[in-house]
Amino acid sequence: MRSTSNPVFRNLQPQQGGGYAGFGSAAAGAGQFANQYGQQPPYGGYGQQYQQMPVPATRPMTIDDVVTKTGITLGVVTVAGILSYALTSINHGLAPLFVIVGGLVGFVLVMVASFGRKQDNPAIVLSYAAAEGLFLGALSYMFTGVEFGGVGGAGLIAQAVLGTFGVFFGMLVVYKTGAIRVTPRFTRMVIGALIGAVVLALGNMIAMFFTPDGFGLRSGGTIAIIFSLVMIGIAAFSFLLDFDAADQLIRAGAPEKAAWGVALGLTVTLVWLYVEILRLLSYFQND
Repeated sequence: MRSTSNPVFRNLQPQQGGGYAGFGSAAAGAGQFANQYGQQPPYGGYGQQYQQMPVPATRPMTIDDVVTKTGITLGVVTVAGILSYALTSINHGLAPLFVIVGGLVGFVLVMVASFGRKQDNPAIVLSYAAAEGLFLGALSYMFTGVEFGGVGGAGLIAQAVLGTFGVFFGMLVVYKTGAIRVTPRFTRMVIGALIGAVVLALGNMIAMFFTPDGFGLRSGGTIAIIFSLVMIGIAAFSFLLDFDAADQLIRAGAPEKAAWGVALGLTVTLVWLYVEILRLLSYFQND
């Protein structure tokens, strides 16, 4: 299976031989152990009865599972985002707090899910969705609220949402029609571009401690607009890698609960894309 730029999908990849992250390998390992040493199963007849007992199996994941779990996850993000936006509209001082808390909690949960191999845990996925909703609602108000120097209001947010899902469904069509094939070379190019963009963004953040605009990547000028367009392009192409990873999981017969991991991975990319589009639109509104 090809790699992906999304760390959530990386640990969801099926293992060689058709297994999925260790699922379904225990019985095969026991059989190999018995055959290797030429022994019958332990405990006499109880071993034979154990072998004859039905092994509970999980249902393979389908595209319907992916759609359902992704819809639930995005629904939680939306509800939490609306509540966060409403609360920050009433009490403007909550906005920075919600941005910091929601962003940090969401980041920690993604790291736990990715490196702790808990991507298919619905509690973690939905908790991440709630944290990101808290973050996005407050951040959207900070970008658009007059109290924070923003312009455009709810109309700007609606444009960002439409733009985000427009890119999402557009790349889905591109993937389904095969207009752009996800090859190992294409994957390496997208991952390389992503790493380069992240390094530039971090460098700009560090530079801002010494100069007001840093490298100018987030200042709202021409360079900032170009950088945002590049980030949006990388996020869009990352969807192709995400779709391909999900498709490979379905073909490999991954268990049904793996759909939660797919939903988490897609939500991570959608959140990133929304923030970049909202930022870009705010540049034009400020001109």
